[in-house]
Amino acid sequence: MFDLALSITITLIEILGTEADDVVDKVQLKIEKSKIYRNLEILDDREKEVVVGRFGLELGGEEWTQREIAKELGISRSYVSRIEKRALMKLYHEFYKAKR
Repeated sequence: MFDLALSITITLIEILGTEADDVVDKVQLKIEKSKIYRNLEILDDREKEVVVGRFGLELGGEEWTQREIAKELGISRSYVSRIEKRALMKLYHEFYKAKR
């Protein structure tokens, strides 16, 4: 369903003509996405699918709604929400553990 390749390079074309704050925001977003991407191995397959879709971690970076993911996976939106919450808690604990 999702391509797990992540491009974290920022090209000059992407930042030309933008305000300095916009550039900083884009760089910060890329850094945060790369942190999530590096820790995806702690998630099970379904959790990975949901997180990758919700946060646009696949190549192209389109973020999906819970409803879109639910339709794609053939499950309810509320179940996607529960999977997402569980996955984010796992990632949070992994990030917290890494900071210690």
